[in-house]
Amino acid sequence: ARLGELGLESFVRTSGGKGLHVVVPLAPAAPWGNVRDFSAAFAETMSARSPDAYVARAGEKNRPGRIFIDWMRNGRGATSVASYSLRARAEAGIAMPVAWAQLGRVSGGAMFALPRALKRLPADPWRNIAKVRQALPRSSK
Repeated sequence: ARLGELGLESFVRTSGGKGLHVVVPLAPAAPWGNVRDFSAAFAETMSARSPDAYVARAGEKNRPGRIFIDWMRNGRGATSVASYSLRARAEAGIAMPVAWAQLGRVSGGAMFALPRALKRLPADPWRNIAKVRQALPRSSK
């Protein structure tokens, strides 16, 4: 909802592990520094507005009972698993695109093992992601 307030459409997927990834497609592409700065400011704002719900600082001690917004994944050289990738873990969870409305029924990515993920492919909630054309909002600096 907060990204929507800024005019940005976003998509969500399980990570295949414990977390969720929020994806904001940008076209034209934005420079790494701009994306990093926007992500940091967005995470800090979310944390400041709802400190009982969100935290933007890494470290387990900083986040008991709160959602950690890992904005550092938006730096040059940072990595993230691709959608539909199997994770190299015992449960082999899959980074699975989901619809925002499904979040109440989804926890992490381990619930999407390969047989279940294959059944979901025809109902791809990200089928229109390539059509999204949006840019980061201009800074007020």
